[in-house]
Amino acid sequence: MKRGRLAFLTGTHIVNDLYQGAVPALLPFLMSQRHYSYTAVSGIALAASGLSSVIQPLFGLLVDRRPRGWLIPAGFLTAAAGITGAAMADGYVLTWLCAALAGIGIAAYHPPATHQARIAGGQSQRAMSLFSVGGTLGASLAPALVTFVVGSYGLRGGWLLAVPALVTAALWAVQGRRQRGRAPSAPSPARAAAASTHRDDWRAFGRLAATTVAWSVPYVTVTSMLALHIQRDLHGSTGLGAAALTLLTLAGAAGTLLGGWLGDRHGRLTPIRAGYLLAVPALAVVAFAPSAAVAVAGAVAFGLAMFLPFAPQVTLAQDYLPTRPGTASGLTLGLAMSVGGLAAPALGRLADAHGLRTALVLVLGVLAVALGCALCLRDRVLTEGGAGDGPEDEPARSAAEPVAGGAASG
Repeated sequence: MKRGRLAFLTGTHIVNDLYQGAVPALLPFLMSQRHYSYTAVSGIALAASGLSSVIQPLFGLLVDRRPRGWLIPAGFLTAAAGITGAAMADGYVLTWLCAALAGIGIAAYHPPATHQARIAGGQSQRAMSLFSVGGTLGASLAPALVTFVVGSYGLRGGWLLAVPALVTAALWAVQGRRQRGRAPSAPSPARAAAASTHRDDWRAFGRLAATTVAWSVPYVTVTSMLALHIQRDLHGSTGLGAAALTLLTLAGAAGTLLGGWLGDRHGRLTPIRAGYLLAVPALAVVAFAPSAAVAVAGAVAFGLAMFLPFAPQVTLAQDYLPTRPGTASGLTLGLAMSVGGLAAPALGRLADAHGLRTALVLVLGVLAVALGCALCLRDRVLTEGGAGDGPEDEPARSAAEPVAGGAASG
C-alpha cells in the first residue's frame, strides 16, 4: 500500500465530500430564510445528488480510457463554486442550477480519485475504507461549517464556504507533482493482466446495482429530512438538527472503517449483509422516535449500519467488471445512487401532504428491498490467470496480491 499517496487522496476526498454534505445542511436555512417548501428543497437535493449524478458514468468512461488526474482538483473546485453560488443566489432557479453545478463537480472528482486510491491500496478493503472514510468525514464536517458560516453571516456569507477547496487546490499545486511522481497512474502489468483474464459478470453486477439503488433512496431521504424531522416533528433546536447530521456522518465514518476491517478478515459479504440487517431497525427508530434524543440515537445507528457495506461494495463492483472499472463505478455509485436524488421531489411532495414521518416510513420499505438484494450477492476475488468467482464467504486477498485497479465513487 502506498500510504503517502493514499493519505494525500483521502485529504482531497474530505474536501470534495464536504460540499456534498453541505447540500442537506443548507436546506433548513433555505426553508427558514427563503421560505421554500419541502418540495422545493427536495428539488435542490435532486439537483445536487440526483440529476447531476447521471453524468458520472461518462466520467467513468473517460477514466477507463486513460487517467485524468486533473479532474480531481477540477471536481472539488467546481463543487465549491456550486455550493457558494447556491448559498448566495437570489432566486430559486439560480439556486437549483448552482446545486446542480456542485453535483457535477462531485461526480467528476470520484472516478479518477478512486481509480488512484485503488491502485495505491490494491485489494485491501481497509485501504479503500480509509479513502472512503475521507468522504464521510468531509460530509460530517459540513453541517458544523454551514451552521457556523450561515448562522454567523447569513446566506450572503456563503462565499466563505469556498475556503477549504481553495486551500486544498493550493496544496495540490504545490505538492501534487511530487506525490504524482511517486505513484503510477495506471495499474501494474500484473494487475492489468489479472483484469484482462477475467470476463465481466454483468448479471452479478446488476444485482449489486439494484442493491445500491435501494440503498440510495433511504440514505438521500434521511440526510435531506433528518434535521427537519428533529426540528419540526420532534421540536428539537436547529443546533440539535445540525448535530444529528454531524453524528450520522461521523457514525458513517466509523462504519466505513469497520466495514473495511471486517471485509479483510471475514470477506466482503460479511459487512455488506450485516450493514443492511442493522440499518432496517435503525431507520425504524428514526421514523417512529418519540423524542428528538431517540431520533438522534437512531440516526447514529443508521449511519454506522449504512456505511458498513460501502468500501466492500466499491471493490466488489470493480471486480464484477474488471475490464470496465470506471464504468462499474459510474453505474453503481453514480447512476444507481442518483435514484435517491431522483426520488427526492416525490418524497418531498409526500412530506408536504402527509408529514415527514410518512416519507420516512415509505423509505423504510425501500431499505427492506435493499436487504433482500444484498442477501443475493456473491463475492468475486480476481486471481491472475484464472476464473475469479470465489465462494460467498471467501475473504478478500491482501494488498500485495494482484487485482484490477479501477474507479468508483466514494
